[in-house]
Amino acid sequence: MFKRLLTLIALIGLFAAAGAGALAWWVHQPLSLAFSTVEFTLDKSNTGKTVAQQVVEAGVQTQPNLLQLWFRLSGDARKIKAGSYELEAGVTPRSLLKKLVSGDQAFKTVTLVEGWTFSQVRDALSKAEHLRQETRGLSADLIMEKLGKPGLKPEGRFFPDTYTYTKGSSDLVVLKSALQAMNKNLVAAWEMRANDSPLKSMDDALTLASIVEKETGSKADRDMVGSVFNNRLRMGMPLQTDPTVTYGAGPAKGKDYDGNWLSAKADDNPWNTYMRTGLPLTPIAMPGKAALLAAVQPKPSSALYFVAKGDGTGASQFSDTLEEHNRAVNKYIRGK
Repeated sequence: MFKRLLTLIALIGLFAAAGAGALAWWVHQPLSLAFSTVEFTLDKSNTGKTVAQQVVEAGVQTQPNLLQLWFRLSGDARKIKAGSYELEAGVTPRSLLKKLVSGDQAFKTVTLVEGWTFSQVRDALSKAEHLRQETRGLSADLIMEKLGKPGLKPEGRFFPDTYTYTKGSSDLVVLKSALQAMNKNLVAAWEMRANDSPLKSMDDALTLASIVEKETGSKADRDMVGSVFNNRLRMGMPLQTDPTVTYGAGPAKGKDYDGNWLSAKADDNPWNTYMRTGLPLTPIAMPGKAALLAAVQPKPSSALYFVAKGDGTGASQFSDTLEEHNRAVNKYIRGK
């Protein structure tokens, strides 16, 4: 009887060792996936059992009980973090658990482009993958209120860049990051402004930078574009910049510019810089860092005019006098 008991104990020990060895081997083997990428989201209430079940249901082809056993034996089951995750080919039970414990979540990105209006920003966010739409249907004023900036108009207030977010994040989170980034870059640019700058505030700098952004065809000309507008502001000369006119006739009124230039130019509104001196009421688009710097620290010059050369490079010809400008227009526009 005693010998049989010893034999049974030995067999149990043998099977246990074999099982432990098999598990140790298995945790290092790549898991089969039903798709090229398996995606799932865990909330805070998940247990090791429910995590294993969700992973399998998402497309990891293994036994959930086996996965649960590994989580439990590892001692890290309670350390698994909530969040959205992506698994790709080559993931093993060991690397899977490491990802879940470290909170190595799946991230998505959305890019906001220099020169975009707030309407274009909203459109991009509405199409961003796995971004929760909390601003859909809200007015621009209400969005700014939710961002902690009541009364501030949104145009130009968001910094153009690529923003990273976790799946299921709110579009307000992205907007807040872009708002903070613009404020940081605007403050930095303002501190570098030229001593003779005609700009009276950071808001002025942001508005002028938005015009520079829209008027710059070639990056190499950006400092000179800024110079022209700074010179005009010093003299009290109308800026006469086309992008402000098209903005006032379209986006400022909540619609697209219809292409009717004569009608737009004749429309007396706070953005029509042909009919009014000084800066328009608000920025007209999102300026990037280079445009901000060109607005506050332009290239020293006496230029007051510029015209696109039309040679495919986006470059412009700059002139100090109207006579020089008319000659440039005849050459590059009229071909005379």
